[in-house]
Amino acid sequence: MQPVIPEISALVRATPGCLSLAQGMVSWGPPPGVAAVLGAAAAEMAAAAGAAALNRYGAMAGDDPVLEAIGAELTAPARPGGPLQLEGSTLLVTAGSNMAFNAIAQVITEPGDELILPLPYYFNHAMAVQLAGGVAVPVHAGLIPDPERLAAAISPRTRAIVTVSPNNPSGVVMPRAVLEPINRLCAQRGLFHIHDEAYEHFVHGPTPHWSPGSQAGAEGHTVSLFSLSKAYGMAGWRLGYAVLPAQLRPGLAQVQDTVLICPPRLTQRAAVAALAAGAAWCRPRVARLATLQQHLVGAVAQARAGGLPLRLLAEPDGAFYGLLALEPEASKRLSVAGVDGRTLMRRLASSYGVACVSGDAFGLDGHALRLSTGMVDGPTLTVALQRLFGGIGALLGQA
Repeated sequence: MQPVIPEISALVRATPGCLSLAQGMVSWGPPPGVAAVLGAAAAEMAAAAGAAALNRYGAMAGDDPVLEAIGAELTAPARPGGPLQLEGSTLLVTAGSNMAFNAIAQVITEPGDELILPLPYYFNHAMAVQLAGGVAVPVHAGLIPDPERLAAAISPRTRAIVTVSPNNPSGVVMPRAVLEPINRLCAQRGLFHIHDEAYEHFVHGPTPHWSPGSQAGAEGHTVSLFSLSKAYGMAGWRLGYAVLPAQLRPGLAQVQDTVLICPPRLTQRAAVAALAAGAAWCRPRVARLATLQQHLVGAVAQARAGGLPLRLLAEPDGAFYGLLALEPEASKRLSVAGVDGRTLMRRLASSYGVACVSGDAFGLDGHALRLSTGMVDGPTLTVALQRLFGGIGALLGQA
């Protein structure tokens, strides 16, 4: 399995004027306090030269100031998702939450062990399981996964069930009434529940975000993943963190010390400043994306009413994604014409000037595309969707 984002990013760079609905980033940068911290850090390093603390290795799991800031954020009574249970858990700061997942997969997986990934899965999770020598088991459990279907997929080699909410790639927010029984199932069957909450601030509909790690007794089997890349506009800073069962700490320390030694110390200071700005700083920026999501929903409905055989697999009420799929007959026509999902992605970028991510990267069959509204404004989204619908229509006409 090869990563899809480097491929589509290269296509965008090679196609002048291509509009991207591909990569999962936001258009804003970090809170203003981050720049002030960087200035102070630069002055500190200049004054202390090689002796400055920032020039030296730090603690494996993260320096005390950032661990304290993360702990305060996660246990705040008014936290969206509910305050997490940190007693009996350990905190680990990593270079993005992708790195945290990769480390966890290595620690809990022996060759041939299985991790259940409800479809559609996040592609980096599947790749991390493979790199750890494990087997990613995709399960058709529904966009809001049915706990009974997940239970039916458990085997003697299963080590964990993975959920992502708000979801990448569908934009669906999974309700507590679904996540709670999944978490309980994992406890009953001796499995880890790995829950990715990178989009915790991105909720646009009536279903609130809920953290399985907030459930009493969850600390012994629940892994919660978080990121500053999205809501705080810090994708390139590579800073994420995880709340994990304490028994995993020795193995995680081995992975962290081998790969990273310690989280980047300058980035940790920036994280403290970003977390100080908090959800109140993120909220108005996220709200603008809700408008773009509704724009996407309306445009797809209009294109469908105009005769284009496509639909959103679910109405996105979180994150900044939508999963667009061709109807089965249209998908079959493209397949017969030799256009698979990845070819559709490439042709839309190179010939029609709009970049999306092919659904096969998320384990989906047929012709589906993940659309991201995180990096565009309303007028740009309008033009990008016009190109997208025009390209799909032209390719179907050719088929």
